[in-house]
Order: sequence, then structure tokens, then C-alpha cells
Amino acid sequence: MECWNTTLDNSFFLIGILQDSKYPGLVCATITFLYLVAMNSNGLLLLLIAVDKRLHVPMYFLLSQLSLMDLLITTVISPKTFVDYMHGESTISFSGCGFQMFLILLIGGAEDILLAFMSYDRYVAIQHPLNYMVFMRPKVCWSMVATSWLLASMNALVHTIYTMHYSFCRTREINHLLCEIPPLLKLACADTTKYQFLVYTMGVTFLLIPLSAILVSYTLVLTAVFHMPSTQGRKKALLTCSSHLTVVGLYYGPAVFMYVLPSAYHSPQQDNIFSLFYTNITPALNPLIYSLRNKDVVGALKKLLGKGPSAPKL
Repeated sequence: MECWNTTLDNSFFLIGILQDSKYPGLVCATITFLYLVAMNSNGLLLLLIAVDKRLHVPMYFLLSQLSLMDLLITTVISPKTFVDYMHGESTISFSGCGFQMFLILLIGGAEDILLAFMSYDRYVAIQHPLNYMVFMRPKVCWSMVATSWLLASMNALVHTIYTMHYSFCRTREINHLLCEIPPLLKLACADTTKYQFLVYTMGVTFLLIPLSAILVSYTLVLTAVFHMPSTQGRKKALLTCSSHLTVVGLYYGPAVFMYVLPSAYHSPQQDNIFSLFYTNITPALNPLIYSLRNKDVVGALKKLLGKGPSAPKL
């Protein structure tokens, strides 16, 4: 088949969830609503962590980085989806597709690793409470964040360059919400079997290894929690850990489906829904999961609104 990505008119057509839906307006409104929720809730959480000194501890520092990543990953997708719907077309240039893929891999990979570091933070807090601020001193926290971004950027750069070096055949339709590796490889003119195995290896490295570390950490944490003499302390620890595990499940589940399961188990409809989860739904839910069940965050919000215990009585 004729290759086209060396020509001047080298745009892709994204045949995603809007085009497949009988009610594209409703889908677009839902995505826009989720984006606004994600922007406001994550933005508010970042503000609370920045202004309230009680939240200037390692756990909330890492949570602020998670909120930042959620803001970035949903911004990569949602505004373009809205603009495409308003214009009545969903196209993306060859270079724009590569840039979008790089950003998704970068932010998604960084979030994968950060969630593992957050589980380590909870492990240290429960198992070594007296030395918590020593193990999780600012230098260590910043190193965790820097490591997350550095490893993710290296992975994203390599995979983006290699994926986009392929020649693509006459069809320009990507049956997906965004430019990701699995659906894009279906358009390649060459045999991509070996590279698909590398993508699988990347999925295992950036998803299953951190996920395994998270499960080990929380197994040790929960073992320690159930041996706590204080009922109140045990309840608080369980609430914090359950919030984190909920976030982990919401993010890792769809991502594992996209990048670890063989392509035979995929369909365009399923891929679109799962991609929507970790680019729109999870970023909107994460701050709500953490804040609604966290007394420290709720207290910081009340203080910001002038309803906290330190607020002057009228």
C-alpha cells in the first residue's frame, strides 16, 4: 500500500469515542465536565497544600506532584477533544501526533513511578514513624519526583521516535481517542511484531514492576496497621491507605489493559474507554478520593474558606 507520511498533507484522523457514539454532543459534554472537575479539584488541592503549613509534609508533597501530573495529562486530551467537536472534525498532524504520544507516555510513565514512591512513603510512615522525617527528608522527596520524570522522559522519547519512524499506509484513520502506540502501529506498513514485544516489555517495566512494589508495600503496611494498639490510629492509617489503593486501581487497571495485554484482547471501543479512564476520569476522581476522606485536607479547605477553628467568630 502507498505510504503517505512523507507528503505535505500528512494528517491523521482520530476516529475515537466521539465518532463512534450515537450522542457525540453528550460524550463531549461529559469529557468537558470531567476536565473542569479535574482542573478545579486538582488546582484547589495544589493551592491547599501550598498555603497550609500543616500539609507541608512528604505525603502531601508527593500528592501535590500527583495532582500536577493529573492536570497535565487531562489537558493534553480534553481541550483538543472539545475543539475537534466544535469544528466538526478530528484531525491531528504527523508531528502533533508524535508530540501528543510523547506527552502521554511522559506524564503517564511519571505517574506510574510516583505512585510506587507514594506507597513507599506510606510504608515508612507506618513502619518507621519515629524516623519518618529522616527517611523522607526533602532531598529524598525531590529525588523521587526527579527520578519519576527522568525515567519516564527517557522511555517516552525512545518509544515516540521509534514509533513515528515507521512508514504508514494510505489509511489515515486512527481508531482511537488519541495518538497512542498500540492503535498507531496498526497503520504501519512494516512488520511491527518485534517492536510490539518491546512495547510489551515497556508495559511490564513501567506498570507491573511499580504495581508489584505497591502491592508488597501495602501488604507490609496493612500487616503493621492491624497490629496497632490504637483504634483511632488504625482507622486513620486504613483510610489513607485505602484512598491510595483506590487511586492505584483506577489508574493501573486501564493502563495494564492498554500496554500489557496482547492486542488480540483489544477492540477499538474498549481501548477508547480505557484511555478515557486514565486521561479524564481518574484525574477528576483522584483529588476527590483523597480530599473527601482526609480530615487534614478538609480542615485546610475550611481554614481557607474562613470556617476553620482559627477563623474569627462573628
